[in-house]
Amino acid sequence: MSFESLVSLFTIAMVAGWTPGPNNTLVANSAARFGFGKTMPHIAGIGLGFPFMVFCIAFGLGALFQQSAVLREGLRAIGIIVLLWFAYKVATAGKPDPSKSADKPFTFFQSAAFQWINPKGWVMAISITSQFIAPQNALVSALTIASVFVFVGFTSASGWTLFGTAMQRWLTNDTRVKIFKYTMAGLLVFSIVLIAKAKLGS
Repeated sequence: MSFESLVSLFTIAMVAGWTPGPNNTLVANSAARFGFGKTMPHIAGIGLGFPFMVFCIAFGLGALFQQSAVLREGLRAIGIIVLLWFAYKVATAGKPDPSKSADKPFTFFQSAAFQWINPKGWVMAISITSQFIAPQNALVSALTIASVFVFVGFTSASGWTLFGTAMQRWLTNDTRVKIFKYTMAGLLVFSIVLIAKAKLGS
């Protein structure tokens, strides 16, 4: 990959990774509720799980989904349903209660697994890898693209987590908590609307 292509890839990945979306919204919400430390496994799941998915797509899985409308649209539908459920859970969440097993931040494996049903992730991964993969050297290209997303994933997720952590100082009463919850849920719904309009592979 040329230096110019690498710079272009890095720029596009940074813009795509830092803009509001399911991953960023969820880590910000997690940090506001549980703190930065307990959200670190969630960050790691994004920082390693998404690049692994990108590598698989770049190295061949993406072609399968691009050729199969059933798989592509099935994935989109499942992802949107899951994201709507997350938006509902964010909007209706109470104060953290450690006694409830479900009231915990994402684990590393939950976060990594979520990448495979995140429609925005698929849109980003297929769209970007299709522009930068070199068929004559697919392995090196796939590793390069995935490596860029390791950096982007950790920095964007950490940045949004710091934002959520900072919000803890502001969330001092029930009214502010409700405003924050509804804003985060609204961002998720907004992401879902954009995802629903997007075409995988476009």
